Amino acid sequence: MYKNALLASLLLASTAAFAAPQADAPSTSPLAATATAPSAAAIGAAKYAVETYRNDVVDTLARLVSFNTVVDARYPSDRNPIHIAFKAALKEEAERLGLDYADHGWTVIVGLGKGSERVGIVTHGDVQPVDPSKWKKSPFVLDRTSEPGKLIARGAEDDKGPIATALYAMKSIRDRQISLAKRIELYVYMGEESDWGPLTEFLKTHVPPQMSITLDAEYPVVTAEKGGGTVAVTIPKAGAVVPAPGAAYVAEFRGGSFNTQIPEDAEALVVNASPGIERQVRARAAEQDGMRYTFERQGANLKVVAKGLSAHSSKPQEGVNAVSMLADALAVHDWPNTVAGGVVNYLNDLVGTGYRGEKFGKIAYRDEFMGPMTFKPTVIRQLDDGIEVAINVRRPRGKTTEQLTSEIQAALDDWQARRVPLANVKVGVRDPWILETAPQVPTLLSTFSYFTGMKDAKPVAIGGGTNSRLFPNAVSFGPSMPGQKYTGHSEHEFITTKQLLLNLQMYTAVLVDLAK
Repeated sequence: MYKNALLASLLLASTAAFAAPQADAPSTSPLAATATAPSAAAIGAAKYAVETYRNDVVDTLARLVSFNTVVDARYPSDRNPIHIAFKAALKEEAERLGLDYADHGWTVIVGLGKGSERVGIVTHGDVQPVDPSKWKKSPFVLDRTSEPGKLIARGAEDDKGPIATALYAMKSIRDRQISLAKRIELYVYMGEESDWGPLTEFLKTHVPPQMSITLDAEYPVVTAEKGGGTVAVTIPKAGAVVPAPGAAYVAEFRGGSFNTQIPEDAEALVVNASPGIERQVRARAAEQDGMRYTFERQGANLKVVAKGLSAHSSKPQEGVNAVSMLADALAVHDWPNTVAGGVVNYLNDLVGTGYRGEKFGKIAYRDEFMGPMTFKPTVIRQLDDGIEVAINVRRPRGKTTEQLTSEIQAALDDWQARRVPLANVKVGVRDPWILETAPQVPTLLSTFSYFTGMKDAKPVAIGGGTNSRLFPNAVSFGPSMPGQKYTGHSEHEFITTKQLLLNLQMYTAVLVDLAK
């Protein structure tokens, strides 16, 4: 089946990934691959793509990641100068490869072929915020050398790597002069990480392809996504406790970067921290796995800095939440409800170090296919009127929005009655999404099985949300292998060269068989 050493090594890496699934790995549905192996034309095109463009696809990725396409609050995407420059570079790449290009403002379409029947590839060109101090090199320069075998940059996996591989998959099909019955269209949306509104409006007048694959999640095929949401409350300054003179209290607590990242940084300041309190905090912190702490005496005060591990908020099991862990490390004292002390008490009373909402009243639940609801703090924001605690929610099917919202509110009401009145309470939970049938699923599963060697591949559900739900008959196909950490949204985002080339093969083969 495998014709060369490269494919053999990819098979070995892929099957190893399946040997040790994560504790909260996506659940699978009963639907298994029923189609035959990829066609000879598909296999030939995939082989041609990886042999011909293995270096070019990396060079194109390097060009795409060089643009800092993080959302800028000063401009909408269609007037953002960096987004405009990125799209100009994408246009040059597309036209160089012999593909047509159309700019619709927030959405770009790169096409191959003609026909009323179309196959779509759904991606996005915007990226998540980044802390450059945490990277060995600039996050907007493709780092090919720091860690051999890895291509490190913001967007390498989410989602500029998939854009580059889609471009060369289309180029390979064009080179091979494969006769297509359907037009192939690559959609690059510039607001997936921040605002789905412009894409929703665009699709009200633009007729999308009859079927699509979204390159923004994981393999084998994603047919269900949890509904995202946020529970945000402010511990207000108004009504906060004034500690007794000389009493120990938490004066500062902060952490996190953005709502869809498991925070790896947090810090607190304890005023009037006795040596006994410091010893207790140090001892409790030392019992935590995956955490690093530094302690600094500032006269009678103690500054505690916590370092965990960032991850995509849809996969809390892949990170170590510094906010939750620091609050837990401080759970050695009955802290007065100052603003920061109220934050610590709120986190310890209602969240803890878990991420399934078991302590937050009666909200915890799970679905057999979609897995458990996840519920974890992501950002502690310092506001003029207090400190806001934002909790990221990913909910499966199984409860109505009304029921879950009511249960969240009941838990908040109970805590306020016992502890501190809250301000600016915001509860928003979106519906989960599931696609029961999609005509391309058997082809995707059989292609995945052929190129990875994993048999009996089945669709999976994920905690993240993609633009699949906005397109008809759209399901996600990669770019991340199951059992491997998804690095998008983390401060160490990368894609391996092997995975990039494996994706190039699978995307090329799938597009041939879906469009020919």
